[in-house]
Amino acid sequence: MTRTAHRTCPLCEATCGLTLTLDGDHVTTVRGNRDDVFSRGYLCPKGASLGQFDEDPDRLTAPLVRGADGELAEATWAEAFAAAERGITGTIERHGRDAVAVYTGNPVIHTLAIPLYLTVLREKLGTRNIYSTTTLDTMPKNVACGLMFGDPLATPLPDIDRTSHLLVLGANPAESNGSMWTVPNLPGRLKALRARGGRLVVVDPRRTRTAQSADQHVPIRPGTDPLLLFGMVHTLFAEGLVGDPGPLVDGVAEVRALAVQFPPEAVAPVCGVDAGTVRELARDLAAAPAAAVYGRLGTCTTEFGALTSWLVDVLNVLTGNLDRPGGVLFGQAAHAMRPQTEPYRVGRWHSRVRGLPETSGELPTATLADEIETPGDGQVRAMIAIAGNVALAAPNTARMERALAGLDVLVCVDPYLNETSRHASVVLPPPRLLQSPHYDVILGMRAIEKYARYSPAALPLPAGRPSEAEILARIVQIAAGEGAFADPDAVDVRLIDVMIRGAQRRPGSPFAQRDPAELKALLTGATGIERRLDLMLRLGPFGDALGLRPSGLTLRALEQAPNGIGFGPLEPRLAEVLKTASGHVDLCPAPIAADVPRLAARLTAPPDEFVLIARRQLKSVNSWSHNVRSLAGGSNRCVALINATDAERLGIAAGDPVRIEGKHGTVVVPAEPTSDLMPGVVSMPYGWGHDRPGTRLSHASQDPGVSLNSLTDEYTLDPLSGTPVFNGLPIRLTRADPHVPSPPSAPASALTATSAPRRPSLEDHPALP
Repeated sequence: MTRTAHRTCPLCEATCGLTLTLDGDHVTTVRGNRDDVFSRGYLCPKGASLGQFDEDPDRLTAPLVRGADGELAEATWAEAFAAAERGITGTIERHGRDAVAVYTGNPVIHTLAIPLYLTVLREKLGTRNIYSTTTLDTMPKNVACGLMFGDPLATPLPDIDRTSHLLVLGANPAESNGSMWTVPNLPGRLKALRARGGRLVVVDPRRTRTAQSADQHVPIRPGTDPLLLFGMVHTLFAEGLVGDPGPLVDGVAEVRALAVQFPPEAVAPVCGVDAGTVRELARDLAAAPAAAVYGRLGTCTTEFGALTSWLVDVLNVLTGNLDRPGGVLFGQAAHAMRPQTEPYRVGRWHSRVRGLPETSGELPTATLADEIETPGDGQVRAMIAIAGNVALAAPNTARMERALAGLDVLVCVDPYLNETSRHASVVLPPPRLLQSPHYDVILGMRAIEKYARYSPAALPLPAGRPSEAEILARIVQIAAGEGAFADPDAVDVRLIDVMIRGAQRRPGSPFAQRDPAELKALLTGATGIERRLDLMLRLGPFGDALGLRPSGLTLRALEQAPNGIGFGPLEPRLAEVLKTASGHVDLCPAPIAADVPRLAARLTAPPDEFVLIARRQLKSVNSWSHNVRSLAGGSNRCVALINATDAERLGIAAGDPVRIEGKHGTVVVPAEPTSDLMPGVVSMPYGWGHDRPGTRLSHASQDPGVSLNSLTDEYTLDPLSGTPVFNGLPIRLTRADPHVPSPPSAPASALTATSAPRRPSLEDHPALP
């Protein structure tokens, strides 16, 4: 018997609404939901493959525990939770709380449960060793926004549907579907921009799919975007093109003083963009009736990631486009989050080994291997990895895998036995995607429209199978010292109490005199996490205010609206967003200004012969998607794109193996010469390297590719954010001899073993509970 279910796609940041046809527990078709209030029927190849993601036969259906023989074997849930408790609690008792690290991957923003338990897990664990993919990707933008606006999550979003000029740097939204920018059907919206007479300009070393559809493509040498942007800022001041930044902006004069040293003639030779084009870009931006500047991965993951991210919004401010329709606006989620109580700052603590500063409550993932491998007080000996494949995500793959193999305890919450979880002591797999409810806690804050949408679980959980929320709640209880078998609902009960008390204590609160028990009794939802979400919706900007606005938003209202509920376009709300001590935008934060001399020194630095850039692929989601057959092949291949002229000079033809050498490793990969890439630039995709023994990725292992991070360097960082350089990385490129065996892309010991490296089993600690 077939039935239909509506679902929010969790596979990229577009968050499209899908209509699924199910036959029993099998997905037979996936269509874009034409009635969805946000995505209006859009569907990309990743969303169309949701059923295959959900039903992948390699997904783990039972937990795994490493036994005394060093092998992972299926266990009961009780055995797995007990093993996790022994490992984590024992490490804390012997070595202290900083001996346990937490690492979370990109899926943290694509689920309901992980963001709702992650903050309390960090608090209860009490460790400073918190790491995530944020410091491998978005942290430069978070730091820049934190310093400018006082809130690292206050990210200005291009108002794509009302703008007349969009300048895109280091981003390929036609294939990524947007990033730090929740926008369904971006390809269609870019076409609509041009159809209404608007202009799309793309600055990128590669003629990407987005650049191919643009009015103007400006090739630029990787990593030099801040010089180009400063050249544009210089032009705005020099030619009197600066608009009215408004009364809430401080620091315009200081920015002008910094820009003096970056005239277009100075930056042009380094950027590979002539001075006239630099001026033209600035003039066109200033002349547009409404304009927006957007930069992403190619601008963040460079040696000047935070500076570049800052300059993107400096241009939005100086052209008068901050917080205005058609310019850039701040997203507004339908749910209430924990309010920020103090202005943003970095460096509240530093890493033990290299002294790198904390940013947004995290240490740079680039120093995680240091913390694991370096003896002494606070050495990381155990780690909880949640939905993250750090073995492939972190720089210097070989060292990271060696570090993972050296941990005493590794507890992974992951559906796969992948390159990271193969090293685990315990693997706790979450249920199938369709067995979990979905609400966009994080991505709803970045959406270009105000909306809310909830997807209940489309399939029931098997008997005895814990939900993802229960798995995480039990880990929280282990961290709190309450044990793995305390009532997991108690975590949600306490968090609801905390949120209600917080709402009652706010100045002028309409709930101050109400009985907390009465307020809790209003909440609906079959589970603790649903009741928490209901409270967040009721306290949000469109909520029912716990009964004070009877027509307001509740979880029950969303359950009765499977296509979602829309609340209209984004509106200006800068004063509401600002969390700086002054209550104004700090256009020239002191930490940013202090890093400008380092950028100025780049004006006289000699160029490298070849540099590496990473690239996104339409059918690829980092390392997640390579085990899905329908997304394999076509453009989704691990090949090195090389400028056609460079290839001819080096005697490289299509398909020839090329040797790429980085600071710490070498890979051999097939070449694909192209005229779409600047000379001196090589492009590789991210997330490959599925040749590790001990994994269970049957399809991905057939075409494993090589890891880009075999070439990257954990010591070359953007100092403000701690983000390693993935774009503009110096490399050596040569044609490889096809008769010489390729070098391994991971430690030789890991590649020649028949299983993951032997770690002590949890039974090796008989004194533990």
